[in-house]
Amino acid sequence: MPSVASSVGSNPSDPRGHHVDFLVIGAGIAGLSAAIRLAGVGSVLVVTKEELAESNTSYAQGGIAVAMGGDEDVALHLDDTLAAGDGLVEKESARLLVEQGPVRVQELLEWGTSFDRENGQLMLTREGAHSRSRILHANGDATGREIAVSLLRHVRAIPNVRLLEWTTGIDLIVEQHNRVAGAILLDGEGGILKIYARATLLASGGAGQVYSDTTNPAVATGDGIAMAWRAGAAVVDMEFYQFHPTAFSAPGAPRFLLSEALRGEGAILVNASGERFMLKEHPLAELAPRDVVARAITREGMDGPVHLDMRHVAKDLHERFPGISAFLAKYHLDLNRDLVPVRPAAHYLMGGILTDVHGRTTLPGLYAAGEAACTGVHGANRLASNSLLEGLVFGALAAEAMMADRISNLFRPESFPSISVPAERTPDEQVERWIEDLRNNMWKFAGLLRDAQGLQLMQHKLQALAGTIPQGLSRRAIEARNLYTVASLIVTAALARCESRGAHFRMDYPQHNAEALHSVLYRNDISFCRSLLEAFVTQQ
Repeated sequence: MPSVASSVGSNPSDPRGHHVDFLVIGAGIAGLSAAIRLAGVGSVLVVTKEELAESNTSYAQGGIAVAMGGDEDVALHLDDTLAAGDGLVEKESARLLVEQGPVRVQELLEWGTSFDRENGQLMLTREGAHSRSRILHANGDATGREIAVSLLRHVRAIPNVRLLEWTTGIDLIVEQHNRVAGAILLDGEGGILKIYARATLLASGGAGQVYSDTTNPAVATGDGIAMAWRAGAAVVDMEFYQFHPTAFSAPGAPRFLLSEALRGEGAILVNASGERFMLKEHPLAELAPRDVVARAITREGMDGPVHLDMRHVAKDLHERFPGISAFLAKYHLDLNRDLVPVRPAAHYLMGGILTDVHGRTTLPGLYAAGEAACTGVHGANRLASNSLLEGLVFGALAAEAMMADRISNLFRPESFPSISVPAERTPDEQVERWIEDLRNNMWKFAGLLRDAQGLQLMQHKLQALAGTIPQGLSRRAIEARNLYTVASLIVTAALARCESRGAHFRMDYPQHNAEALHSVLYRNDISFCRSLLEAFVTQQ
């Protein structure tokens, strides 16, 4: 692994730390989309917790939603996004997403991304809550990995970008007037790095690991959200955690994602009695919004296992879904032949760090994009396959703002923070038990179906856990602290929202409130507002 000095190009003996123009934390689609543009005006350092290919982007199976059919298709994509978001989508954010999406996807094609084609034309499929086929996919069910590979290939050829793997964010560096001037990081060998930057982008992805059942990779521990919160940034809509309806469900098996594209190709859901049940739940049946399908599976699952059934689909499903087929083969299952057991799992956070549509947070010098951020583009429930498009579009918009704002760094030595390794360090096995306890309780009391009693009990458990938060500067201890922060934010927001909307379902408040409001968490206070623009202006 290269040293930070060789990666950044700074003087290693400089006691003030290493300087770059732009620091990007996260190497998924949002971070790399931004880095490509930032490199045109300055030096860029991209850091990631594991190897560069390990991100939520790489795990995205179904595809990327994009309106390639002209103005009418763009308008329909906007309508579908607004409908799925259950009254909370910020229309300006959604408009930018669907209008700029085709341009950004065309860039991916120019950079060598190989989407699947048929007779020379891009193949388009349909997924839940989409009114038409507009999902591009690659290698059948490996779209995210193909995009990640093509972006990395492009980034590696840019001299101004340096990539640093196996590096974990500890905290942001905050100077006078709450201006963010970089971050303190932990490298893979346990060393502490101070990176000072004119502008810092948090593109660190989601936080699915806060739940015991999740489709997210191990790196998704909400680090960027927790770092921003500790620095004083506002976060919004943290109660809206999307649970993907169809994760593989077998004893001892991981919660492997079974893409919504399966249902787009004709898969149906059947209960323990072999009965199809989604027809009575929603006019779109299995292609209903994810929150509707996930709750229906949960209810049906109380009487026995729920299965995905594709036995009636007359096509070679091994060829269409090679990755999923290979995974199922390990458990002696075949899409063309067998019923596949499924149940919901935590998948995507609609909330996150409050930003405007250009990635600006409530702290000067700090920007956010992708799943770590919240522009309101998904509202209360994300439309299938809009996540990759979000990272692509808003990563680029954040880069444009970082360049346009032309933030200067004064690098005042007297203001630089110091950090020391605590004398005490929680043993690794205790850290793992602590995290497991947190995740299990979040699934039980703050998961797909919620009520005041369970959420209040979870608050009490968090209060008890606060006294035993793992100590030390190991990566896992840092992740434990970040998961605790994210869990606390989710529970606080979920308890305050006394209604059911989108992915947030309160069994004690099953109806909508009359007015759709965003929840805003800022400096240990929670409030509600009609628009994120209103919240952004108020909190700055």
